[in-house]
Amino acid sequence: MRNKGFIVTLTLIVTALCLYYLSFTLVSSNIQKDATAYATVLGEDGQPRIDFNKKQKYLDSLWNEPVYNFLGKPFTFKEVKETELGLGLDLQGGMAVTLEVSPVEIVRGIAGNSKDEDFTAALNAANAAFRQTGGDFVGLFASAWKSQTDRKMSEVFANAANKGRISLDTSDDAILKVLNTEVEGAIDRSFNILRTRVDRFGTSQPNIQRLQGTGRIQVELPGVDNPERVRKLLQGVAKLEFFEVYNIQEYQQSLMAINQKLVAEQKVNPLAAGELKTDADAVVQSSDEDDLASLTGDDAAVPADSASEAQAAADSLEAVMNANVSPLLALNMSPYGLVYNVKDTVKINRIIERADIKSLLPRDLKFAWDVKATDNEGVQMLTLNALKTRRGQAPLTGEVITDARQDFDQTGRAAVSMQMNSVGAKKWKKLTSENIGRQVAIVLDGYAYSAPVVNGEIPNGSSSISGNFSIEEAKDLANILKAGSLPAPTRIVEEAVVGPTLGKEAQNQGIYSVLLGLGLVVLFMVAFYAKGGLIANAALLFNIFFILGILANLSAALTLPGIAGIVLTIGMSIDANVLIFERIREEMRLGSSILNAINRGYEKAFSSIFDANVTTFLIGVILYVLGQGPVKGFAITLMIGIASSFFSAVFITRVIVSWLTKKGEQSKLSFETGLSKGFMQNVNFDFMGIRKKVYIGSISFILLGAVLIVAEGGLNLGVDFKGGRSYVVDFGKSMVASDVKTGLSKVEAFQKAGIEVKTYGASDVLKVTTSYLVEDDSDEADVQVRQAIISGLEQSTGLKNISDANNVTEADFAVVSSSKVGATIADDIKASSLEAGFFALIVLFLYILIRFRKMGFSAGAIAALVHDTCFVFAAFAIVALFGVNYEIDQVFVAAILTIIGYSINDTVVVFDRIREDMALNQGKDMEAVFNKAINNTMSRTLMTSATTLIVVLVLFLFGGEVLRSFSFAMLVGVLVGTYSSIFVATPIVLDFTYGEEKRKAKKAGKSVTA
Repeated sequence: MRNKGFIVTLTLIVTALCLYYLSFTLVSSNIQKDATAYATVLGEDGQPRIDFNKKQKYLDSLWNEPVYNFLGKPFTFKEVKETELGLGLDLQGGMAVTLEVSPVEIVRGIAGNSKDEDFTAALNAANAAFRQTGGDFVGLFASAWKSQTDRKMSEVFANAANKGRISLDTSDDAILKVLNTEVEGAIDRSFNILRTRVDRFGTSQPNIQRLQGTGRIQVELPGVDNPERVRKLLQGVAKLEFFEVYNIQEYQQSLMAINQKLVAEQKVNPLAAGELKTDADAVVQSSDEDDLASLTGDDAAVPADSASEAQAAADSLEAVMNANVSPLLALNMSPYGLVYNVKDTVKINRIIERADIKSLLPRDLKFAWDVKATDNEGVQMLTLNALKTRRGQAPLTGEVITDARQDFDQTGRAAVSMQMNSVGAKKWKKLTSENIGRQVAIVLDGYAYSAPVVNGEIPNGSSSISGNFSIEEAKDLANILKAGSLPAPTRIVEEAVVGPTLGKEAQNQGIYSVLLGLGLVVLFMVAFYAKGGLIANAALLFNIFFILGILANLSAALTLPGIAGIVLTIGMSIDANVLIFERIREEMRLGSSILNAINRGYEKAFSSIFDANVTTFLIGVILYVLGQGPVKGFAITLMIGIASSFFSAVFITRVIVSWLTKKGEQSKLSFETGLSKGFMQNVNFDFMGIRKKVYIGSISFILLGAVLIVAEGGLNLGVDFKGGRSYVVDFGKSMVASDVKTGLSKVEAFQKAGIEVKTYGASDVLKVTTSYLVEDDSDEADVQVRQAIISGLEQSTGLKNISDANNVTEADFAVVSSSKVGATIADDIKASSLEAGFFALIVLFLYILIRFRKMGFSAGAIAALVHDTCFVFAAFAIVALFGVNYEIDQVFVAAILTIIGYSINDTVVVFDRIREDMALNQGKDMEAVFNKAINNTMSRTLMTSATTLIVVLVLFLFGGEVLRSFSFAMLVGVLVGTYSSIFVATPIVLDFTYGEEKRKAKKAGKSVTA
């Protein structure tokens, strides 16, 4: 084998990297176990319970502490968590939220909260249209304005706040550009604020991203157990404040008193040690050059007298530092604040939050950490700012700011220009005049974003903040400052809360499915292919190991759909080896020696394996680009699985086979057992002869399904597609879903709104879904619907609601998870699903056309894919006749697209053999050529289907209710995909190609044998 050394080297490198990244997962898991053991306490009933607050405190104490040493390099717990293979919401519990920034308030704010009747009517009409369809709010407002009045928009938007941007002469188009810019900017500001809040929330591997093309922001917080706190955190109004900053010498006596107290307690002082830092963060100056002199550089930011006073203050502490301080914490002292190693912030917080320590500080002093750490020779340092309050309040708050944007100062450095209204300008003049040469901190949500030095009194509210900013940092600061001017409240339009009990159950189900499916496939392969099966199993284990290692390398989270992707990859990974082994066996039956058979088997199977993997990988790409939420997790796992399975099944097995056959023809390597010997040989079935009957049968089945779908009032769409709220309710005893639904239907709130109740994995767990208040996305509506469900269940069942799902008895029930999808976002999900299916068909059509160079092959492949999709929908409708109602949700969409990928995989293998046989049998009866190709690949087709069916069946039986519709769709899809490759795709190629040949022959005056 050529390039064997390269393959071995690459395998060793990838294996080492996977071991490295997965080691962080092991360390994190051990720490989590220690935290759980530490936080386990005995309840009143004598049963052990986990005190989650105690557990969180334990983990927080280690957050910035080194917990893992790899080859001499220490990693903190935070760094370990960032590198580990995390678990998604569905596996460990947590919360996922999609927020929408309200463009209505932004436009109203730009208009100065105008009460103009035409403006109000246009704004309300645009808001109503936006709630229904989403899209471009500014465009909707423009249309509504034009239909409402012939007046110019400038009559409303030309106000003092927009001076310099909008005047009475400004055209409507120019105003619309301003509105678009401000709406987009408000979304950016909201994103930056939320990102900071999420990063500070304390959850592991939080994820926040903008959904491009919408005004929405998606936030995932695995592991959180306080949804109400999350809602307040994400929807709370940003609080922007300006504070004076204490100089270090102004509270040095307090520091000394604190030092003495701590030394007396611990013989340690964490608040004094280190070097003097003499440069401040930035400089504030008037943007009017006549008011203030220009800057002379960063060092000019700190006046000489301030620096000397700070040095004196530091010198006065030197005796204390030398005599009484142990180096517990590394600290730099600035004349304006205290600078600590990031790792020490938890310890510092514990000290400064102590009541006895606070009593030693000035009453008007409060601390605020910088939002961003700075690098000091490879050490991340964070400044603790001492802020001066006025009766506990900030002297100036952010609502006075009318505009802020990134700019450049006189020296060409990045800066931020800021404009205030008249009220703000008056307060800003007083604040700056009282703090010349001192710092003023810009604080948002309790964190200091900048603490520039005031160069002089600023009388007109127009200021410039400059310093050592990058352009990106200046833009971010401008966005933060603008957060106080144009209100952009956010509302939750989609929400999913998964309780830790449900997450653990889903985790166990997923792992069990993987292990059981893996075990069955391993046994099957050995029973059928002897030593060849062992080789395939080795490649399979490499494949799973690589998938997990690469996911950890990407800092991805493993979700339940992701586990489904691994299970599916197990089946598809075996497919490549089945192709190779069947080719090897075929060559040996033709009389080839073992070595020649192996070489030709790998050579002949490669094109089929390549095409099959590429087509399925393309499906994964489409799923990732167009999918949302759990679909993306599935797509990532699928793509990684396909890439690693191709490498392991084709190249790693080749290396192993090469090593096992180094004795040449004397090697005792076998690819068949008594079970497989002679399997499906000498088959000669006339598949093409019955194609018309098959067409009729397939069309009849699909039409029956269509009729049932119409008769049943449409498909059973989940909350993803129709909007609404779902609740998973855990009872202490078996419940009848239909009885619970009957009881809830009598509740007034649900008499007009839809209500669905079904068993969710076990008879004592039900999923309740309702469209009650589906158009209302407010928190108040969430509370109202939840309370209606709870009170309805209490009335209809006579049971009592409790909050702790771990302690449910036969007299109780608990809501263990919930999800919400607004009507607008449900429409978006439907649109993206249709888009994904459409693009999948186009991409696959073009790929088949390029690879097989005949339109007939593309037509047959696409016809089979459409057939398979319709077949699955029909199957869902037919099983509903027997009371089995599977939901159509986002995960179902992933199943349909995976079926498309699997079906095309199967079809490509058959097509590849047809193409090969057509080249060898030119001029012969095409129908006989097609039949021969299918018969020759029958053993491979059945073996591949069998191995994939094993894992999908395991997923269906043991994967849990969350994946039930997915696995049922896959079960039907694998069967119908195999069927359509033989009875639909291939006959259509024959009819298409034969028709073309017939036309050509007719023109030439010849006859054609079909």
